[in-house]
Amino acid sequence: MANFELTRKFVEELKVLIDKQDNEEVSRILDDLHPADIAELFEELNIDEAKYIYFLLDDDKAADVLIELDEYDRLRFLESLPSEVIARRFIDKMDSDDAADVISEFDPNRQQEVISYIEDANVAGDIVDLLNYDENTAGGLMAKELIKVKENWSIPTCLRSMRRQAENIDEVYYVYVVDNNGKLKGTLSLKKMLLSSTGKLVSDIYNPDVISVGVDTPAEEVSNIMDKYGLVALPVVDHVGRLAGRITIDDVVDFMREEAGKDYALASGITGDVEASDSIWLLTKARIPWLFIGLIGGLFGSRVVGSFGGILDLYPQLAFFMPLIAAMGGNVGIQSSAIVVQSIAAGTMGLASPIKKLLKEFSVAVLNASVLAGLAFVYNMLIGSQEALTLTVSGAMFSVIIFASIFGAVVPLFLNKIKIDPAVATGPFVTTLNDIIGMGIYLTIGTFFYNWLA
Repeated sequence: MANFELTRKFVEELKVLIDKQDNEEVSRILDDLHPADIAELFEELNIDEAKYIYFLLDDDKAADVLIELDEYDRLRFLESLPSEVIARRFIDKMDSDDAADVISEFDPNRQQEVISYIEDANVAGDIVDLLNYDENTAGGLMAKELIKVKENWSIPTCLRSMRRQAENIDEVYYVYVVDNNGKLKGTLSLKKMLLSSTGKLVSDIYNPDVISVGVDTPAEEVSNIMDKYGLVALPVVDHVGRLAGRITIDDVVDFMREEAGKDYALASGITGDVEASDSIWLLTKARIPWLFIGLIGGLFGSRVVGSFGGILDLYPQLAFFMPLIAAMGGNVGIQSSAIVVQSIAAGTMGLASPIKKLLKEFSVAVLNASVLAGLAFVYNMLIGSQEALTLTVSGAMFSVIIFASIFGAVVPLFLNKIKIDPAVATGPFVTTLNDIIGMGIYLTIGTFFYNWLA
């Protein structure tokens, strides 16, 4: 399948075919497209055009396209369909985790209505079970579809059961071994099973060394475990050790992408899960809290500068370097907090104590501050600045960089300790405080040097 590039010309030509109700030609075009490409195309169509396309797709491909859509477009489309159609045309063709994700976007009454139309009671039960888990836990990420065998089974019995179970699974990564109570015991190698005599039992050949997580394990911890051990699938057990489901790498990648988007939004001063296609009201509501914090911070900053009005009236040249000091403090603070946030998110903080990490950050800050303050000193000397101004700019830059580095490292560590997303620390919160305190440091040092050298 060739790489597809969506163009305005393609969309316009397709819309013409849809208007003509040319089922044969539209079907031919859709047959050549990947579900992700059709999902991208959906964003350019209205509801009626999208419904026309969907009902030309076979059930399996229609379900795959639905999963590829972003939440806003998916909900916009599904709200225009009867619950029975959603259940039997889409939900029945999805893995349990994807089905649960789709149904969770509805209000509780619509959820129950859709589930009531699912014909297979076991499938409906699996989906209801998954809906009870928090979406940011292993239980919220896992799927119920997997292959499991009992430890006391013979090889022929094992093979017959595996054939039946494999019919409902797209990818078989591992075969899990359980006891008679359903507790996870280990994994079974297909190679060992094929090479073993028919008289052997699963208990004779399975591997008891298996990494698993509980249903309440945070999703971030799940992603870190799978990344650390290079796993493509991870079994999930309930509170008594029974095998509850499995998490596959594609689900973890989706979660990591969503979390990265949320962290980027927080770092940019945007709260909530919003898209560019959302309404003006939702976008404004997501941005205004941090802008308000920035406004309050700016007002406090102006008060700080105003309190040094006397020194600025006497030596207005101090104002020339205020933007430089503020910019350096903000940049250094964001760098420092970003490194710590990245380490927390990736689970690479290690065993070192926070004090040791702060000492390391302090050492890096001293080196950076020395270099940059030295360059500022040389610059002011070359342009013939007053001695007091030269010392003020260099001394303030050194001090502000040290403070911003430590502050930028402490804030995310503290937020993580009190269970608040540390990504907040890389946004306007740190930048605004650095501006206020940086200006205070700069003007305090300026007051000292100008009074000393006057």
